[in-house]
Amino acid sequence: MAAEYKAERTISAVYKEQNQVDDVIRRLLDRGVPRDHISVMGRDFKSETRIAGFITKKDVILGGLRTGAIFGSLFGSFLSLLTGVGVLFIPFVGPIVAAGPIGALLLGAASGAIAGSAGAGLVSVLATLGMPEDKAAVYQTRLQAGEFLVMAEVPADRSGEFQILMESAGGEEIHTMETALPRPCPGRCNSPEDLSAEVRSHLSAEAQNTFIERYNAVLDETNDQTKAEQAAWEAVHQNFDEDDNGIWSKKKVAV
Repeated sequence: MAAEYKAERTISAVYKEQNQVDDVIRRLLDRGVPRDHISVMGRDFKSETRIAGFITKKDVILGGLRTGAIFGSLFGSFLSLLTGVGVLFIPFVGPIVAAGPIGALLLGAASGAIAGSAGAGLVSVLATLGMPEDKAAVYQTRLQAGEFLVMAEVPADRSGEFQILMESAGGEEIHTMETALPRPCPGRCNSPEDLSAEVRSHLSAEAQNTFIERYNAVLDETNDQTKAEQAAWEAVHQNFDEDDNGIWSKKKVAV
């Protein structure tokens, strides 16, 4: 029986070219990093296929992160290997393609940090996760310039190995955080007490129940935590609005 994968640190790097991103993702997967522990963000992914449908800027702003049904085949083969692929609008960066657990974080608990920042945008989110602000600012600037950010959650005793791998694949501005990206629950959510503090603090009691119900349903169906988290946040956004404190608590009125 294979040993359980332990994601304990998060290594981040910037890549200038899309083919470098493709290469590093494949190398990470080959070295045993599960696809749901790899995150990618970028503005200028080139599609190899014709877009079947259109998403306007308004759709992106109002809808946030979209489901991965279209985007998995749209933005290149390597993204189809990851989970939770969609489009998210980030102030000061614009619409970006996001894949992996970072996308669900941006859609969910971190949304208040994005919306509420006077000039930081993604910087606030990455700093909340434990990244130094000066490094986060470099990442935001380079995303604005059309480059790509890759994040890999790895075991602590292999972090040196994966840092070398990401650098040898063309990675720049490499940084290692001492924790993995936060997840909403350690498996199934049996009660609001199971929710992580980062998630629970952004939801009213009613919104917590909505989140848990949808999260468990999708997790049972797919066994994919990233997809379950993304679907849970989308359910919250469909049923609630944020209050002035950034808490999803205002029940939407059915039209």
